[in-house]
Amino acid sequence: MAEISPDSETSRKGEGFAFLIVDDHPLFCEALSLALASEVGAGSTRMANSLTEALALLDSGFRPDAALLDLNLPDVQGFDGLLRLKARHPNLPVAVVSALDDSRIVSGAIEAGAAGFMPKNAPREQIISGLRKILEGGVALPPGYEGLAASAGNSRPEPGSLEKLRELTPQQLRILDLVCAGKLNKQIAFDLSIAETTVKAHITAILRKLGVHSRTQAALTAREALYSEILRR
Repeated sequence: MAEISPDSETSRKGEGFAFLIVDDHPLFCEALSLALASEVGAGSTRMANSLTEALALLDSGFRPDAALLDLNLPDVQGFDGLLRLKARHPNLPVAVVSALDDSRIVSGAIEAGAAGFMPKNAPREQIISGLRKILEGGVALPPGYEGLAASAGNSRPEPGSLEKLRELTPQQLRILDLVCAGKLNKQIAFDLSIAETTVKAHITAILRKLGVHSRTQAALTAREALYSEILRR
């Protein structure tokens, strides 16, 4: 985990904005960090190359003004990272920065709670302008996608699927991820160090929130909504 510029563990204190970059490409992170420092007035920028590292940073007390999140990370699939980050820190503005700008990905990111979407190949000025808009409380989208801020989800695979996933707690999202991996309740209980009865209770709640009747249906809904296959291309 790298750090660019002095760290302010409890948000900015007159030293500029604080940012969290979650991306496993060091050169891109470094370039983005330098751009934030020179163009946005970043006083503190922290980097994490996985969602696990990002959550650990936030749990340690680091309070950024905004986070920039890549969807393709070593420990998440599809929109799982965005959903888990927003579930743990709902008030943190998160901008998705991705090499993929498929319309389904852009609309899905907004539907999953992102405050903006910025293609990695966008001009530096466009990324900086979008981030400034997010810091002002707006929604930043690439040219041609502006209407998605008001109508996100028109091209989603199943109506309401991402909204339903946003209703899950962080623990339920972790359990659903393990269900998608084909793990049994006993294995999930061991992995998460919880009782098997607790796993069963969470799965019952997951099925209810997703409006499905089986683990298989829950897994299919999650995989379809998270666009995992598209993001692996």
